[in-house]
Amino acid sequence: MRRLLPALGTLLLLAPLAGAWPAEVKTAIGRDARRLVPRSLSRLLAEREPQIRDETARFPPELARALALDLPSGRLRPETLTGLDGEVAGVVRLFREKRVSEGLVRLGALVGIAADLSDPVLAVGPEGWPAGLSREYYALFSANLGRMPVVVDQDQRLDISRAQLPALWQSLLDRSREAVPTLRSELLRDGRVVSSRALDYRSPAWAVASLAYSRAVTATAATWLAAWREARGDTTNMGRPRLVVPREPPPGALAQQRRPPAPEAP
Repeated sequence: MRRLLPALGTLLLLAPLAGAWPAEVKTAIGRDARRLVPRSLSRLLAEREPQIRDETARFPPELARALALDLPSGRLRPETLTGLDGEVAGVVRLFREKRVSEGLVRLGALVGIAADLSDPVLAVGPEGWPAGLSREYYALFSANLGRMPVVVDQDQRLDISRAQLPALWQSLLDRSREAVPTLRSELLRDGRVVSSRALDYRSPAWAVASLAYSRAVTATAATWLAAWREARGDTTNMGRPRLVVPREPPPGALAQQRRPPAPEAP
């Protein structure tokens, strides 16, 4: 068994982040993040969604390998943060060189950074996951994506500068690591992986997935905005989250909702 460990490490480097969120989830993250940026930028990104999806899939291999090494440790190394910042710097440089369309595609593809760092499956430590657990988590996520509300995670993050992005990225990984024990306890019971079909919105695993998605959306918008502002892009007509205040339902409302329907007429 010990002789297999180096081989497994080599496979990890050859196929980094192979268990990450599916491409359609990253596209959905981008769509929701567009609601938090200026309308002009949102429209420009929406017009290039197919190209952005392709560019996201072409994430630099050397950075993917660096993340594959760092995520299990829970700490992003300085050289990894430098590489990630280099991707943002490259976007700003394209804008300043008036290569606007290319810059917009590269900007949109930065969704991959926030998405991977917000994924608790990738943040598991060296012990890894039992076989099949990550598959069931992603199945639960994909089946419920349309039902997950997007909650802006600390809206002040939408105002951060490029220099503050490394701290944001590390905080995403910290939060992902904190979610690992919950996923393990909810999706592994009596030594067996729980089927995603046995879980719904009441499950803590569903809550983990929903919050991870919201963090990815907020961090994607924050990353885009930091680069856009540094390139002197238009920041008017900003999308802003709507504050939702919990309220007690009126008396009898819950009972009314749970009341069985009247029988059909014969």
